[in-house]
Amino acid sequence: MNITELFSGQNFQLILPLLIFFSRIVDVSLGTLRIIFVNKGMRYLAPIVGFFEILIWLIVISQIISNLSSPLNYLAYAAGFAVGNFVGIYLENKLALGITLFRIITRKKANELITKYRSLGYSVTNVPAKANSGDVEIIFLPIRRKDINSVIKEVKKHNPNALYTIEDVRVVSKGAIPYSMFENKNRSLFWHRLFRYRRKGK
Repeated sequence: MNITELFSGQNFQLILPLLIFFSRIVDVSLGTLRIIFVNKGMRYLAPIVGFFEILIWLIVISQIISNLSSPLNYLAYAAGFAVGNFVGIYLENKLALGITLFRIITRKKANELITKYRSLGYSVTNVPAKANSGDVEIIFLPIRRKDINSVIKEVKKHNPNALYTIEDVRVVSKGAIPYSMFENKNRSLFWHRLFRYRRKGK
């Protein structure tokens, strides 16, 4: 069977639900990533992802409209949408793009932890505070998302009973974190600009 026979007549009707299913997974995954990129201010990458997202969607929806008599196409469309959301979130977690604010609350002084990250170039802020249990110290540490696990290990190493919270940050000022691998002397390259998070100058 050649490619022409495969995509014609009854054969095409049999494989169309699968094509719709997998195309929808790609389409929705790209859409999920695009929304995340928009929220993180990645103004170069989001439009490119959006272009391919809508292109695939138009191709899929045109096939749905052309084959309205098949309920399998509707099921494949819905199933692809559901799986695509899962895949999109999974991919975004793997990419770990952007900056987060790591907030540590500890009753024990964390001088070693503070010294370590300041020596690496991070902007660390620590302030005294009061909690229900008494005096505590709050440490604010902006980090890249990909560094979250390593920071958690360091916190548990130096202050195993410390509480910590993590929240996403869209924009950080210059100097808050060390230069990343995409912000070296080659940062003018277009590829590096795609993945650069927004930073405010001083």
